[in-house]
Amino acid sequence: MSLPDERALRADIAKPAFRLAQAEGRWHLVGIAWPHVLIAVAAADGRAYVLRFNCAGYPQQPPTGGPWDTEKNTVLPAARWPRSKGGRLGSVFRLDWKGGTALYLPCDRESIAGHDNWRNELPSKIWRPAAGINQYLELVHELLNCADYCPPLVAAA
Repeated sequence: MSLPDERALRADIAKPAFRLAQAEGRWHLVGIAWPHVLIAVAAADGRAYVLRFNCAGYPQQPPTGGPWDTEKNTVLPAARWPRSKGGRLGSVFRLDWKGGTALYLPCDRESIAGHDNWRNELPSKIWRPAAGINQYLELVHELLNCADYCPPLVAAA
């Protein structure tokens, strides 16, 4: 028997919005080992970046996640992170933030803490339980497909 937070996440990824994004190739579910969920998000160059989310307390509590190396079961090495041309992608994909385990986004559980100003400055990006995991994934997909995106320094091993 799964926990209520796991059932809520599984219900969200069964909804048409998540399934449509998968069908369109924007992201896809890699796996669930509760409370961790692995989802690969497609970038402009066709690469897929796997994010490892901690979804404990979902959806009342926002998930927190960062780039993940599925083969080594650890945070993705720095040389394989998406790079920025100096814009907003670099302010979100920060190696110096939470050891790479959280993206610097207002909808991320770890990143919203201590950033109450974001509630007024970035209200559309604050976690909305009704929007669910798609909200987080849409923001990441947008970043990985914007003009600021650059591929990583090295390809996957």
